Amino acid sequence: MNDPQGDPPRVDATVPIRETPLWAVLERRLFSVLDQAWREFEATYCGPDGRLAYDGRMHHRDGVDDFYEPFFNWPVLYRLGGADDLLASAKKHWAGVTAQMTEFGFVRDEYEVGYDWFHQGESLNFFYALCAADPDDAAFRERALRFARLYSDPAHGNYDPVARIIVAPHTGSGGPRPGLGTEWIEYSAHQAVMKPYGLPLDDLPGITDWDDLLPPRNARRMGDAMQERLGRGDTAINLAATSLVTNAWLYDHDAEFADWVVSYVGAWRERATANSGLIPDNVGPSGTVGELHDGNWYGGHYGWAWPHGLHSVEAAAMIAAINETLVTGDTAALDLARVPLDTVIARSVVRTDAGTAGSMGWGWAQKMAVAPGVPVQLVPYRHGSNGWFDLHPVPLIYPVWLWWLTSAADDLGRLEALEKDAGFDWRETKWFQDKEEQGHEAPWVSFLLGRNPGYPEDALALALGQVARRLALMRATPYGPPDDDIHWWQRLNPVVTEVLTQLITGSPPALYNGGLALARVTFGDALRGRPGLPDGVAALVREADAKGVRLELVNLDPASHREVVVQTGAFGEDCIDRVTFDQAAEDHPADSHSYLVPDPETRPVTTVVGSPRLVVALPPLHRISMRMEVTRRARRPAHSSFTPAPTTTRKDS
Repeated sequence: MNDPQGDPPRVDATVPIRETPLWAVLERRLFSVLDQAWREFEATYCGPDGRLAYDGRMHHRDGVDDFYEPFFNWPVLYRLGGADDLLASAKKHWAGVTAQMTEFGFVRDEYEVGYDWFHQGESLNFFYALCAADPDDAAFRERALRFARLYSDPAHGNYDPVARIIVAPHTGSGGPRPGLGTEWIEYSAHQAVMKPYGLPLDDLPGITDWDDLLPPRNARRMGDAMQERLGRGDTAINLAATSLVTNAWLYDHDAEFADWVVSYVGAWRERATANSGLIPDNVGPSGTVGELHDGNWYGGHYGWAWPHGLHSVEAAAMIAAINETLVTGDTAALDLARVPLDTVIARSVVRTDAGTAGSMGWGWAQKMAVAPGVPVQLVPYRHGSNGWFDLHPVPLIYPVWLWWLTSAADDLGRLEALEKDAGFDWRETKWFQDKEEQGHEAPWVSFLLGRNPGYPEDALALALGQVARRLALMRATPYGPPDDDIHWWQRLNPVVTEVLTQLITGSPPALYNGGLALARVTFGDALRGRPGLPDGVAALVREADAKGVRLELVNLDPASHREVVVQTGAFGEDCIDRVTFDQAAEDHPADSHSYLVPDPETRPVTTVVGSPRLVVALPPLHRISMRMEVTRRARRPAHSSFTPAPTTTRKDS
């Protein structure tokens, strides 16, 4: 592993644009619209210090995430090439919301006092993206290290290094927080919104179905049991905390952070190995799986049994596996996420009621637009005392991440088998948007595999439509949330980054419950010393496989020269071994007496790079197509900036 040193190699784009690619025009149009949209959101819903305008109440322990989430992808847009002032605006909103939550008593010392990692992960996406967008910001660097030590330093009480457990489901700057809070003092059948998820614990005598929770006595018994058994010990979703510590490690490569990630993920992998490879969801205070659940590997908070099963457990396992891969450069940890997926796929069934079969079926029905009566492959998400249950379509984001990380034949084979049995056409771009900015993995993967050539145009048209709808919703409701609905702003955030992330970086978006953003390529403006594509430049990753990346860059500006820093990996962890690009003959634009618009002749040129970065010079109205041969994970990943003379915070290996 090496540090990038000196000036990166340069390549000159020499091919003039003849036919302007539609995807490039749409991509730049999307940047333009987004940079107007976030300003309108800010003016409509935010106070001068960046906080959300809200005079309602906060309840129980929940809700911090809902105030950070409306901004979670604003620094992502800046890092892709959004407006210069977007970064400062995003930081202002992080500070404003942090102050707002501190006044409510939910945040202390700039960090959540204590809540579960399903929701902390949602809060921290915003923070992680700010760190990645501006790694030279000393204040965010200090916060990153301080926040990480809430877990890596046992003195804060959140982590037991002997049992290798995070000691409770609710932890934070206040240390471990006993129980689940006042929200679940009673668990009554009158909470209709929770009925689809069923019983949190299914082994209490006399409580075997939802209606058994109608008597107040039983509702209190269930609440007491939840506080006692779900509110103590470790739970699999705590694995999302590894992003907090890995994010700190990316600054200075301090061993304390790497060692913690390896040890904590390793402990869960050992528990999975003891459970035939399948990660359990709970560990008791003594470090024993099943200690609070009659020896069972299921039953923990946000675990296999309740409320979401695979949706939350697989997300945490994948996040942890990715983080260990970043720290070690070894993909061995991925089985932590691979086995759960294969376990439920092995139990798949084909049903014609995909929209109503599971607890979250309505959402799937809207997103996939699968009509009733159409056969769809469903897998069980949850496991309780009676075995596997709660059928949903396979969440494609996870098998896509496995293939993206490894490019292995087995991981590709899993995807191809899922496509064969899916019950819908993977090439179709479905017109929906959810708060996670995910869900269009199938048509994008089909594009990367050469089976869906129209995806860039289709997807960018979708993204523009998503922004237009959000703007229309904002203009129809230029006021704060009705009925203290603190999820209000998430549904109105007009910044969309899923499609841009796919097309520009060749990567899925970061996992929503606390994943770090990875990429096959990231970009910087070499002339202006900032991350993201320069004004007027569009990028498209057409191939991303085990051996490299095929990338197109287009400078649509009719007058201005641009220089783009192309970096492989989100953190410079990959090395560009060599690049082959098209070079034009010198006879363009030919004789002016000719009526023809000539198609420039090109020839391939190959040059050795040996660096994670390459500078591409793009004259006005020029393009370049290049195939980079890449060695993945050849270097130690690090937060690094795009100043004119590239600098990095990483230490020598």
